[in-house]
Amino acid sequence: MRFDYPTESFSAEERRLLEPFFTNLDRPVFGLRNLPETVKGALFARYSRYPGTLRRLFLEEFVDGLDVAAAARLPLDEGERARRLYERVFLGYGDDSVAQLGGAHIACEWVSNALTKVLERGRLAAYLEQSTRYIPYDQPMPDGRFRYWRCPQLGEPYVRTMDRLFELYGEALRRAEHWVAERFPRRSDEDERAWHRAVRAKALDLVRGLLPVASLSHVGIFASGQAYEQLLLRLFSNPLPEAQQIGELLLAELECLIPSFVARVRRADRGGVWIDYLRRRREQARKAAERLGIAAGQELDEGPYVRLTNARGSEEEALAALLFEVCELPEQEIRAVLRGLGESDRAALWEELVGERLNRRHRPGRGLEALSYRFEIVSDYGAFRDLQRHRLLTCQWQALSPALGAEVPPEAAAAGIDDLFEEAFALSRAEYERVAAEVAPELAPYALCLAFRIRYVLDLNAREAMHLIELRSGREGHPSYRAVALAMLDEIARVHPHVARAMKHVDRSSEPRLERLLAEMRSARNFPRGELLEGASTPVERR
Repeated sequence: MRFDYPTESFSAEERRLLEPFFTNLDRPVFGLRNLPETVKGALFARYSRYPGTLRRLFLEEFVDGLDVAAAARLPLDEGERARRLYERVFLGYGDDSVAQLGGAHIACEWVSNALTKVLERGRLAAYLEQSTRYIPYDQPMPDGRFRYWRCPQLGEPYVRTMDRLFELYGEALRRAEHWVAERFPRRSDEDERAWHRAVRAKALDLVRGLLPVASLSHVGIFASGQAYEQLLLRLFSNPLPEAQQIGELLLAELECLIPSFVARVRRADRGGVWIDYLRRRREQARKAAERLGIAAGQELDEGPYVRLTNARGSEEEALAALLFEVCELPEQEIRAVLRGLGESDRAALWEELVGERLNRRHRPGRGLEALSYRFEIVSDYGAFRDLQRHRLLTCQWQALSPALGAEVPPEAAAAGIDDLFEEAFALSRAEYERVAAEVAPELAPYALCLAFRIRYVLDLNAREAMHLIELRSGREGHPSYRAVALAMLDEIARVHPHVARAMKHVDRSSEPRLERLLAEMRSARNFPRGELLEGASTPVERR
């Protein structure tokens, strides 16, 4: 099964400008080269909220001021001498840490929401994904088709269902924008451009659950050679045909940029053996679940939930860990001293060791990592995909299916789009069942809307919990993951109240007007001479 990816057309002059900086101009996976690190970073940062492709973004906003002629004269490969040196150190001595010392920027375009979870599963990499919260999906791809993954084996019923889901999404977006504009009219003290952006953002949040998992996105990756090797192994061992295809394209681009770092992947006695191991391990786990009678369960729509299934460590242990680095005693002796403190002294010590946190980026030391939590969560897939991207935690998830039901946003009825959600859910569920029965079970989730629920686990220490909860509870965030973050905080407060109180930058407010309006107005006020482009998070001077 192969997906025919859209190809963007460039003029002769555009190709001249692009060729020194990109490994190819006609494939959906490509690498960046001959660019300053700051330019690559800024390019990827803008990428997440830009509706087009990375190479088009580069032409529109970044090529000015770059020395194209000088870049064209630079060598395109690592060089024979460097290759021999790397092979002697890495392959000869087996020092895998060397593979952490070089990396590359890669863009993977036109990949489904199913595949983005595979791409972003590795911890030791940086990812930026095109956001369904800032970019409307009612516009077609360069080839005129709607933005979803497809392959011939899925058949015409799949195409008809996906096309209809995108039509419903487009109609819902138009109705939602009209409703939001009427529900929250612009006040005289509000910047007009900020208000329009906030109206669009509110509408996009409201309708994104209509998009199917097959919806295509763009992902930017910066990773070391070691992280890319692990990513390639995951892709090649994954049962999704899309993963296999993107894996081949990704490996080809890395062989252009950092070939020595990924040399083991194609070797039968190295990468081949590793890929076979990963496949066997997945299959053995599946068979064990079937043997134990826990592979499948009954369909049960019990609604979304957040459950703390395990809390490890005590607040006394966390206090001892926070003090450990400034002491010269064994940890057991530190704990013995702490056990002699009264509750008021203990509370005062927590305040002292946490310190005055002026903003959410001021976090206590690693002593908080002595505590950890395992949460079982059921939420809509849209919220899951936002929470899954956090790196410093363990995220495990079950296969997406219709069994847990789907979320209709509370405001859908008021906006007059609840009928569109109901039609989309019925179409989506029916196509899931057809694909699972007639084509391949692993492809069936592509047909489900992002509003369908999924069960997953987040296992994280208290320091990472502070980061996730304070970040994801912000009023600018999507209501789905805000609810998850606040429920996680309530669960932590039950077992570790001092830890919960240390999370001083949690936002429990309910904004009666547009959630992002204040943030947009701050941007308009702080950058009056710049133009905050549609979907941008930072100002860009008007050209």
